[in-house]
Amino acid sequence: MTARLSSVLEKIDGDMPQALDRLSELLRIPSISTDPAHKADVDRAADWLVAELAGLGFAARKDKTAGHPMVIAEGGAATGPHLLFYGHYDVQPVDPLDLWDSPPFEPRLEETPAGKVIRARGASDDKGQLMTFVEACRAWLSVHGNLPVKVTFCLEGEEESGSPSLVPYLEANRDALKADLALICDTGLFDAQTPAITTMLRGLLGEEIIIHGPARDLHSGSFGGAAMNPARVLARILADLHDDQGRVTLPGFYDDVPEISEEIRAQWEALGFDAQAFLGAVGLEHPAGETGRTALEMIWSRPTCEINGMNSGYTGAGFKTVLPARASAKVSFRLVGSQDPHKLRAAFRDFVRARVPADCRVEFLEHGASRASVMETSHPAFEAARQALSDEWPKPAAFVGAGGSIPIAGYFKTILGMDSMLIGFAKDDDQIHSPNEKYDLDSFLRGIRSWARILDAVSKV
Repeated sequence: MTARLSSVLEKIDGDMPQALDRLSELLRIPSISTDPAHKADVDRAADWLVAELAGLGFAARKDKTAGHPMVIAEGGAATGPHLLFYGHYDVQPVDPLDLWDSPPFEPRLEETPAGKVIRARGASDDKGQLMTFVEACRAWLSVHGNLPVKVTFCLEGEEESGSPSLVPYLEANRDALKADLALICDTGLFDAQTPAITTMLRGLLGEEIIIHGPARDLHSGSFGGAAMNPARVLARILADLHDDQGRVTLPGFYDDVPEISEEIRAQWEALGFDAQAFLGAVGLEHPAGETGRTALEMIWSRPTCEINGMNSGYTGAGFKTVLPARASAKVSFRLVGSQDPHKLRAAFRDFVRARVPADCRVEFLEHGASRASVMETSHPAFEAARQALSDEWPKPAAFVGAGGSIPIAGYFKTILGMDSMLIGFAKDDDQIHSPNEKYDLDSFLRGIRSWARILDAVSKV
């Protein structure tokens, strides 16, 4: 470790009480973006961040949008890598309030069996995470008078309400926001001792099928056998979507699905993921996806087709002997690699139509379509950041995937043309979006130190 970095880390450790005080100030602001009653509070949180960043020497401002404002701040080195940091300062509603053990906007330190935690709404999602980066910048500026890289902050006030203003804002400010790389701090650790950089985010395709048959529900004694039953048609279609090996049977479904590299495979194996415990926690034992694939592969790097809901006929208490007039199902596809959701939507609809018999017709309703995001980890900044994280935490960091979707990373890729490093320090038990949300004090301290190390490492790339 260089003396330049060591002095910054010492500053971070010494300033922890003040850093906690600043985080608590931000946590006290009830910036609930989805509730119009808290519009002024969201605005107040934006003002607090502008003042804080301006006080550190950044050119900070609050940009209006059709909804809640964006906080933008620029500063740091005049040369070298340019990083765009994203976080959000809005929070989820606190309901049900009676399940909180303490007032959600009165942050407090609490001793738990796993160590001290910061308890408040937004402590983990995303104010505590956001402030880890702010405090890392503060330490660099305090010790050295400048940052080792150029930094632009882009802090959103609508993430918890669907980000309705984000895409128009990015498109209108494309040139001003474009950087070499984005940093997103809204993810978590792999486990309590293992940091992670999320480099794969699955896309999503949603489809609803409605099979229409007779003009009305029919008496099964009078029409059973003679009349086509839409529920039977739908059941056959859904059953045909997978083969006996768990693979999806749509023609061309795997055409744009890459295999993970041996380096990534080795990192994932080193994580020691316990698939039996993972499934056991929800009352299951046996992996049910593609034969020959590990659980982490299936969650992070393989595409899926899942039936999310089915409805047909009489579903109330007791029994009613009818042939239903219609049957419906909702089907979602998680996408990876270069899979094109629009191409797959067409393939799915062709697949269904080919199985709809005479006397039935099919109706389709679409429910969104987004591509996967895959980061280019060959960029040297990724390995530099992974090594920096490994130096801070007890176990080495890994490049990991995410089973779900994080839209902001996709927007940075498609609108601003840059990859993102998704690095966060939340834990699975942080209870985000739930009562009694918390953020481990260790996550806050190590998060600040991690960003300080990453800024140092990336500056040398």
